Amino acid sequence: MLNSLPSHLLGGFTLLLFGLNTIWWCTILFIFALLKFIIPVGGIRRQISRLLVLIAEAWVEGNSFAFEKIHRVKWDIQGVEHLLPRKSYLVVSNHRSWVDIFVLQHIFKRHIPFLKFFLKQELIWVPMLGIAWWALDFPFLKRYSKAFLEKHPELRGKDVEATRKSCEKFKSFPVSVMNFLEGTRFTFHKHKNQNSPYHHLLIPKAGGISLVFSSMGDYLSEVLDVTIVYPENEPPVKFWDLLTGKIPCITVRVKSLPVPGNVVGRSYEEDAGFRDKIQKWVNQVWQEKDQQIEKIMSEHIVSLK
Repeated sequence: MLNSLPSHLLGGFTLLLFGLNTIWWCTILFIFALLKFIIPVGGIRRQISRLLVLIAEAWVEGNSFAFEKIHRVKWDIQGVEHLLPRKSYLVVSNHRSWVDIFVLQHIFKRHIPFLKFFLKQELIWVPMLGIAWWALDFPFLKRYSKAFLEKHPELRGKDVEATRKSCEKFKSFPVSVMNFLEGTRFTFHKHKNQNSPYHHLLIPKAGGISLVFSSMGDYLSEVLDVTIVYPENEPPVKFWDLLTGKIPCITVRVKSLPVPGNVVGRSYEEDAGFRDKIQKWVNQVWQEKDQQIEKIMSEHIVSLK
């Protein structure tokens, strides 16, 4: 059996399969991405976008198939049974590791539309994947420091405007918009520096999610609150740990929440009432998530005894 191989060989073989799968589907995707780039007709470009999503979903299926054939991981997943790929969702999650992205794609495949993440502008230069993310209409965020905006006040609000424009594209067909509210992966060092009030989480940021609510709150069916836990691994969990079979179990809980009312068209920066509403909503979700992680960890410890 492959999973009896030494860990470094197992990891290398898994990485090779992931790489080959990525190269194959990216090559096909690039052909249609080029057509999307050179064809100015909106209707045709939307149809190409649909095809590009199908290609991306095939890539996810390939990664999941390869992983399942090689690794024995105990999956404990609850909450995806009632979801539908014809609806649009906002997905929020805690962020423990880069493994989270694979986990989210794996558990949600065939259940909801293809996940689209908010990405930093610099990631567009990632070889192969940067072009793929652009073709798939992933929203790229460009953030300016306060010092930079003081020197260039004309750029104030440009990042918000770009995000709104990206969200408008999502209204053409069902979509799942993904947001890691912590903004970065959890580490004990970051947790201590933030003086986080949560035991297992960093402090969440409400700005990004408020843009999604404001831009497409009337288009979303539900908010999916996802909690990811690796009960036997200390954070931060490395992606290499996944490839080498050093993550024995993965627990995921998905909770469906209604989209907050009276959010469309409101400004997080200028509307104090809206800002307070979203911050309270996020803090409540995070408080319950922290309690859920504590429960999952406690139950896992008991099960090992």
